[in-house]
Amino acid sequence: MRVVFTGHANGSKGTGNYSRPGINGRGGRSQRCFSNPSVVTPLSSIQVATLANLAVIRQGIALLSPLGEARFTARIPICFDASIGGHVRHIVEHYQSFLRGLDEGKFDYEHRPRDASIEGNAAVAVAALEDICVRLRAAGATLPNRGLPLCAETTAGELTGTSVLRELEFLLSHTIHHYALVAVMARLQGCEPEATFGVAPSTLKFQQSQAACAR
Repeated sequence: MRVVFTGHANGSKGTGNYSRPGINGRGGRSQRCFSNPSVVTPLSSIQVATLANLAVIRQGIALLSPLGEARFTARIPICFDASIGGHVRHIVEHYQSFLRGLDEGKFDYEHRPRDASIEGNAAVAVAALEDICVRLRAAGATLPNRGLPLCAETTAGELTGTSVLRELEFLLSHTIHHYALVAVMARLQGCEPEATFGVAPSTLKFQQSQAACAR
C-alpha cells in the first residue's frame, strides 16, 4: 500500500499522485477528480490528503466487516486491556472533531463524546466510518487550506495556530498508528489484516525503495 504526497503545503496544485494498492487492488499513480472519479485531473494538497485519509478509513471498514462482534469488543490484557472497538471509537471521534472544527472555525480534540455505542458495536462503528467518508469527501472536494486555531491539550483555554492540511496530515498519522495496535490485537485473535494495515506511508516508501534496489 502506498501514499505519495506531492502537493505543496500552501494548498497549491500538486500532481495529486496517490495510490494505496491494498485499497484499490493496483499500484501505480492516479489523479482522480472528486466529482467524477473517471476523470484524471491535478489535485490540490488538501484533496490529496483527503484521499489518503479516505483510503485508510476504508481499510478500517474492510477489517471490521468480517471481524465479528466478539473480537471487536474483546479486551486484550497484553494490549493495555484495550479493545479494537475502543481504538476505532477513538479514531472515529477524532475525525468527527475535525469535521466539527471546520464548521465551528476551531479544532478541539479534547471534548469528544466517548460514545460507548461505537466502541461496543462493530456495525455502529462501520456506519460511523462510512458517514465520515461521505462527509470528508464532500468537504475535501472544495476545501481551502486555511489557518484555524487548535485547542491545546496540555493547557486548558490555550489556543495555537494550525491549518486544515496540517490537521489532515495529523489524522492520517494518528489513524495509522492506532491501526498498528489494532493489527496486533486482531492477530492475537486469529484475524490477519492485510499486510499494509497500520504501516506508515514513509515506511512503505522505504520498503519499496529497498525492494527496488534489490532487483
